[in-house]
Amino acid sequence: MMLPRMPRTGGDYVWMSRQLGMPLGSAIGFMLTAQIISFISIFVLSVVYTIGSVGLFFQPTSATFLGLALPGNQVGATPLAQLIVGGVIFTVLIILNTVAPKASYKIISVLVLVGIASVVLAIGVLLSAGNTGVINYMNSLGNSNMTYNALASSYSGPTFDLGNTMMLMPFFFLFIFPFMNAAAISGSELKGKSAAKWSSLAGELIALVLTAGSFATLYYVSGQAFINAAFSNPTAVFTYGINFWTLAMGAANNLAIAWILGICWIIWNLAVVMVTIVVVARYVFAEAFDRWLPSKLAYASHWGSPLYANLLNLIVGLALVAATVFLYGPLSSLTGLVIAPMLFFLFVAISAVLYGHRHEKGRNKAVLMIAGTLMTIVFAYISALTASLSSIYGQSTFTHTFLIVTCVIGIALYYAYKAYYKARGLDISLVYKEIPPL
Repeated sequence: MMLPRMPRTGGDYVWMSRQLGMPLGSAIGFMLTAQIISFISIFVLSVVYTIGSVGLFFQPTSATFLGLALPGNQVGATPLAQLIVGGVIFTVLIILNTVAPKASYKIISVLVLVGIASVVLAIGVLLSAGNTGVINYMNSLGNSNMTYNALASSYSGPTFDLGNTMMLMPFFFLFIFPFMNAAAISGSELKGKSAAKWSSLAGELIALVLTAGSFATLYYVSGQAFINAAFSNPTAVFTYGINFWTLAMGAANNLAIAWILGICWIIWNLAVVMVTIVVVARYVFAEAFDRWLPSKLAYASHWGSPLYANLLNLIVGLALVAATVFLYGPLSSLTGLVIAPMLFFLFVAISAVLYGHRHEKGRNKAVLMIAGTLMTIVFAYISALTASLSSIYGQSTFTHTFLIVTCVIGIALYYAYKAYYKARGLDISLVYKEIPPL
């Protein structure tokens, strides 16, 4: 409902900052932007790990692919090779998004469509192969400790536990929401009223179906005992890379289908990186346009892209990729920053309630306020869950310090630039009383 009302660059940041005002808008906005930039390294390395995992599937004894597939703190990992592969991929994607943004959007669309089709194919392969296909694949690995029965019989946990199941929600939210709010972030670049009206909802429904369908199929075909045991077994995870994709590739028992699934698995991760690049650039652009970040970051090049915002993303992203591959242990705590987007969406939900109360009438007012209230409850729960279970979500002193420091920096930047522009006869606080142009 909000997207067609404010189809702007940095969409949900714009909604939130206009309804909640400053400096809260700058604090929450900077916190989220810093978190997304920090996650670039994790997403880029996911591409590298996936390339290594796919290579290992076809060449199990390859030290080269093993070096790419393992996290940097594991024996056998090759951090330098990971940095080179990840750095080249990230740089190429940044350049593409800078010099050919329209082509970049088209490529993202193609990659996501291929990814959607591949998930449907993987689900079909697993359903067709059935439990027998998974058993045959695991037994073919030649490791008596990794056979289907050995893993399944090693699980002694509960059959189902609602509390433990709910604890998975933050991880789902983290990887699903980039595809839900990407349309809002690029709102001014959407073409046609129907795109502004339906793109976000379509993304949410597709994400729901694919995520639920994938996990339902995985557990239905493989059995909960096997999946829970395999996903918590270091050898199964690090040496054999057991997951949804590798099980589908193995159960297919068909080299051509396995190659298709492997390539599409890599494509999905590339799509995530490309979407994240777009997200970072648009948030930085919107915040710079509001003048509490350096206005240079709001410069749009003759290619029609935020040039300096992309350059900032490239420099910081490469530095973080380099740091993460060599210091994977300490920097793996970056995953604990999952709480940042949860807090951001909490404030977006509150802003939707305020917008409905202030600007809507009748049914639209009721629907928007009810939806915003429900979303507020959900994200308050998710944020509290994430903050309270530090051992599960990687919450640490580093995580909490990062959140506090970025919020403080956001507030400090706002007041610093407010004073800077006031000395030149401009009051940037007036910016937050109006909606930026398309």
